[in-house]
Amino acid sequence: MAIQKFKKYYSLMTAQNTQLFDEFEVINNEFAINSKSRLIATKFHKTGLEVMDIIRFWERKLCSGMERGNNNIYSDKLADKFWNEVRKRFSHIDMVGLKSKTLD
Repeated sequence: MAIQKFKKYYSLMTAQNTQLFDEFEVINNEFAINSKSRLIATKFHKTGLEVMDIIRFWERKLCSGMERGNNNIYSDKLADKFWNEVRKRFSHIDMVGLKSKTLD
């Protein structure tokens, strides 16, 4: 069975950014445990912004040709599947860049 396009792009993205993604995975897991620590939160957001830039680049690459014409409906679904793959590894990726008033 052929690999799905979004999974192929996800695999290429992670293979090309292994060191950064491995580093962020550790920080993401620390943030999940102790999101109130200012030091952990700062590292999470700083590294997370770099990771988000890479993820958005690959998302655009994945969906760029589909947004024109009759396939624009499928573009959103494909992007959602891609982001769900990302969220499997980085559970708090949606929190990157959000400010919290509960930090120490």
